[in-house]
Amino acid sequence: MLTGWRFRVVSLLGVIGLTLAAVVAANHELSQTLFTTYVPLFNRLEATVLTGESFYLAVLLSVVTVTVSLLPLYKPRPRRILDTVVLVQKRVVVAGFALATLGYFKWSHRLPRATLVMIIGLLGIVLPAWFVWIRRRPQGADGRTLLVGDDLAQIERIAPAVDAPVLGYLCPSSVDYYEFNEGAIGEDDGMRVTADGGLALQHTGGNQELEQALDELSRIGGLSRLEDTLVEYDIDTVVLAFRQADRAEFFGALDACYEHGVDAKVHREYADSVLVAEGDVGDLVDIDLEPWDPLDHLFKRLFDIAFATAALVALAPIIVAISAAIKLDDGGSVLYQQDRTAVFGESFAVYKFRSMVENAESKTGAKISEEDAGDVDPRVTRVGRLLRKTHLDEIPQLWSILVGDMSVVGPRPERPELDTEIQRDGIDWEKRWFVKPGLTGLAQINDVTGHEPGKKLWYDLEYVRRQSFWFDVKIVVRQIWKVLSDVREFASDE
Repeated sequence: MLTGWRFRVVSLLGVIGLTLAAVVAANHELSQTLFTTYVPLFNRLEATVLTGESFYLAVLLSVVTVTVSLLPLYKPRPRRILDTVVLVQKRVVVAGFALATLGYFKWSHRLPRATLVMIIGLLGIVLPAWFVWIRRRPQGADGRTLLVGDDLAQIERIAPAVDAPVLGYLCPSSVDYYEFNEGAIGEDDGMRVTADGGLALQHTGGNQELEQALDELSRIGGLSRLEDTLVEYDIDTVVLAFRQADRAEFFGALDACYEHGVDAKVHREYADSVLVAEGDVGDLVDIDLEPWDPLDHLFKRLFDIAFATAALVALAPIIVAISAAIKLDDGGSVLYQQDRTAVFGESFAVYKFRSMVENAESKTGAKISEEDAGDVDPRVTRVGRLLRKTHLDEIPQLWSILVGDMSVVGPRPERPELDTEIQRDGIDWEKRWFVKPGLTGLAQINDVTGHEPGKKLWYDLEYVRRQSFWFDVKIVVRQIWKVLSDVREFASDE
């Protein structure tokens, strides 16, 4: 994989060469004839092949415009593949508008419309592929590696397991050694880490080996510099050396790696605490942040948008009727807002039709409804009982899907306080945080609720392992059938 000045030179030369090739291909007599004959909207134009001075001007104008438009991409920095593709295509479109504008104001340099469209179409395909290809990583190579953690002893012990050269480490800089370091991999000595500040390293113990090992690594900064460091040093792999794999800083580091397309690794002892790639061998294993490939993500997002939009339009009359029924029932608010846990432990606001009395949790606090266990919850209103039985109270969450906070299929999000309570019971609940929460999921179609957190976690992780676009479609079909069955059952009981 290319980095530094080599990436800048190769990416620039590639853009120039591919733009030249696109202009020549678009200006060829055969492509002009095919395009103006068979492509709708352009089949009434005449084939226009530029020659002589007009051709050279078209080449110069196209190369300069496209090269300048792609300036942000010549600097090497970590990006997810899909982000790279989208950014390149955006800049190609900008170049197309620039060429069209220049042609409008300078008629002698104007590119024929068919030629311009073909050039932009070709570059929209080949340039994203070019930038992805030159950033490819050789199989088995970790590239530029960074150690990140809150524990210097943990960093020192994990560093020898890294095969690739380590650029340095990020860690809070004010530390005090103490005799017992619970959770550290290896020996029982270590340190207590305080805030992420700019103080000098304070060594008050007698661990000379640790002090010498850390001298061989360069401390780049504290945890707050993670994102800046990923971009500034064009990091490819981050090895997480936190004392515990369920700390807020741990998931924050994972989030930063995910956003920048950086691989994240942990010590094998954490393999039971986070989702890791199958088949990994050695002391360090890959954290599977993005189990799907980019096309799966694209199809899933398109499916989410289409499903949420169609459902909101189709259910508009029912939404109006439910709103009126809730108001007539007790005069309270129609919607109920809750904070729910999303990817990497972050929270987002989710809306539901209010199915309980106002301020239902003011006395009891957040808890799982007795109805999930088959009992009667006295807090549920008359209208709410119908809504919960028929799942109609979940309709407002279609908006959360539309804006991207949720997906149609995924682990059902819980409230942060309930997540903490479940985690205290020994359930590794954070494993669910590696994918976007969903309106329905494998647990829901199998009638498993939060009253069985261990079983629910198993179904959620099974979904993560098996997820695919068609698996999502099957779950949605089963959920719709389940909702219709529940509605029919409720109507027959009444």
